[in-house]
Amino acid sequence: MGELFSTRVAGEAWRGEATRWVEEELRRVGRRVTGPLEQPRIRPWSTQLVVPTDRGRVWFKANCASAAFEPAVHAALARLEPTEVEAPLAVDAGRGWMITADRGATLGDSRDATLEDWQGLLTAAATVQRRTAAHRDELVGAGLPDCSPPTVPARYLWLVDELAALPDGHPSHLTAEEAGSLRSRIGDVEAAVAALVAGPLPSSLEHGDLHPRNVFVVDGALRFFDFGDAQWAHVLEVLAVPHGYSTRVTHHPWDALLDAYARVWADVLDRDSLESLMGPAMVTHAVNRSFTWLGAIRGAQPDELAEWGDSPLYYLRLTHEPFPPQEPEQGP
Repeated sequence: MGELFSTRVAGEAWRGEATRWVEEELRRVGRRVTGPLEQPRIRPWSTQLVVPTDRGRVWFKANCASAAFEPAVHAALARLEPTEVEAPLAVDAGRGWMITADRGATLGDSRDATLEDWQGLLTAAATVQRRTAAHRDELVGAGLPDCSPPTVPARYLWLVDELAALPDGHPSHLTAEEAGSLRSRIGDVEAAVAALVAGPLPSSLEHGDLHPRNVFVVDGALRFFDFGDAQWAHVLEVLAVPHGYSTRVTHHPWDALLDAYARVWADVLDRDSLESLMGPAMVTHAVNRSFTWLGAIRGAQPDELAEWGDSPLYYLRLTHEPFPPQEPEQGP
């Protein structure tokens, strides 16, 4: 295994390389760096640099290998949905690097998101999903992981094998006994997939971490960002994080949030039938979320594993829990 992501991006060599790229790319778009770059945080899955320029602050983001698709996918979404996704200033798809303009405080940072804020967020997300459902080839071609329902059973078994192969001391290590038990329950996953495939709702963009701190309000409209957890998956999987916030954090009534989301699909499926598919969608979501988390912690240091290392196992176990889940949602 090579140098861990969070170790590499903390080093002077990497910082110098990233700084040179930022300066060169900003010159191409008519901006000049006017001060030192700051690195506010490092995570096993990404890091950011804050860059002052003569035309306002910008953000540089670098992703770990499993999320390196984000810049190319972000750029593709900006072409498809220019009102809802702002185009990056620069992208290096090969290195998983991106520069974006600063848009100030996110919706969630600017205020405590109201019920109306959440309803608007879910309405906008569903609208984008409906429009992007026809663009699988472009988005998957840009690197968006294909986690659509037919792919889930094989991914589930792969995850069982991967977690069973982790060292005994790893927080997501599966014992041989539990691994055998999980393999024997593949039928639960297959049944969920069959229910979703039989339904009329498609796979499309699944943001992966939909909440008010991952949107800006620009000219009164919402603009989405932070697609490092995104997947091509069943549309209802996008409701997992909002449901967790509604029931455990904000306590905004879930029925009101679901109503807002379901209205966008009302000509395809009635609200009650849509809600009945949430259980199967939370099964596939748990598998797909475990997959995202395993990639996110591949480059984690011991202290980072202590904080986030059990997440792949947590979500894999959640596959067989009744909906709603019994533990808080968490995400990178």
